[in-house]
Amino acid sequence: MRYLDHAATTPVRPEVLQAMLPYLTERFGNPSSHHTVGEAAAAALADARARVARVLGFRPADIVFTSGGTEADNLAVKGLAIGAALRRRAPVHVITTAIEHEAILASCDYLERVHGFAVTRLPVDATGTVDPDDLAAAIRPDTAVVSIGYANNEIGTVQDAAALASVTAAAGVPLHLDAVQAAGWLPLAGTGADALSLAGHKVGAPQGIGLLAVRSRLPLEPVLHGGGQERDRRSGTENLAGIIGLTTALELAEAERAESASRVSALRDAFIARVLERVPSARLTGHPTRRLPGTASFTFAGTSGEAVLLELERRGFVTSSGSACAAGSDEPSHVLLACGIAPEVAQTAVRFTFDHRERGDVISVADALAASVAAVRSGA
Repeated sequence: MRYLDHAATTPVRPEVLQAMLPYLTERFGNPSSHHTVGEAAAAALADARARVARVLGFRPADIVFTSGGTEADNLAVKGLAIGAALRRRAPVHVITTAIEHEAILASCDYLERVHGFAVTRLPVDATGTVDPDDLAAAIRPDTAVVSIGYANNEIGTVQDAAALASVTAAAGVPLHLDAVQAAGWLPLAGTGADALSLAGHKVGAPQGIGLLAVRSRLPLEPVLHGGGQERDRRSGTENLAGIIGLTTALELAEAERAESASRVSALRDAFIARVLERVPSARLTGHPTRRLPGTASFTFAGTSGEAVLLELERRGFVTSSGSACAAGSDEPSHVLLACGIAPEVAQTAVRFTFDHRERGDVISVADALAASVAAVRSGA
């Protein structure tokens, strides 16, 4: 069986497991404990925080470790918005887009429903791209945070982070980039973002660990309250083994990024070309060139995406129709709908996401996809 759903999750790298093992066995201390075992754990935590900060271009004090990308997105959106509202003593305004991950969209819905905040959801064009001019026009005097995905998890479109950051900086509004899918593929330092969220399991670390890098000068209301860990920004005993794993995986991904992105982009382009050749009715979703190196998503009008997936798995290839967080839903993808794709066509989507270390034969995958589409259309 060949796994082609790395945007959903990746296997843990052997180097990461090796780095984590001591912190699951003999170095098991609680970083908040005031004895030698706890102090050793605290030193390891501080070292990991500094190493992550170097990769991201933030300061160590800006790094907040979380349970994953969803918590990091929640902390960024809710924390920055509520922090600003408390400082202003008035409701605030939040800007996002129509194609964000559910962690951002649901956080915005919560702020709107529970706190009465105003939320603007920017449109995108047919490629899933945000127009910086639309962002500039949407910013108001009470805008507290702009939250946009650096790269989309379903269609792979990469936003012009520098242009977006230029707009928010000129307006004095914090920009949060959801970089969960970008890690290992795109530059993370120098984006101009004031906050950046990551998830370990997208880059070869375990599930259940992530981080939010957020400028310490910004008011941030915690989502989790308790013992005041993470400089009072995220309470709860730190998952030290997971943090070591995330740090190791992030450093490896960054060291390999340029080579991986170049190699996998070439494989992706060959795969796309073969699919469009073998299945002329296939439609590539997302931006044709400004896309993640490992992502290729298509719609196949007149089929069922789920049926194509079953046919592919029968032939030994495992992939998905889109976001794992929406798996099992009968609703068409909100991302594809926002790109102007009809609901009945959106439900035919199939997404392929390759690993950073992919070196395999992609032509056989394209041929299996063509055979699967043909089988679904023929009812075989």
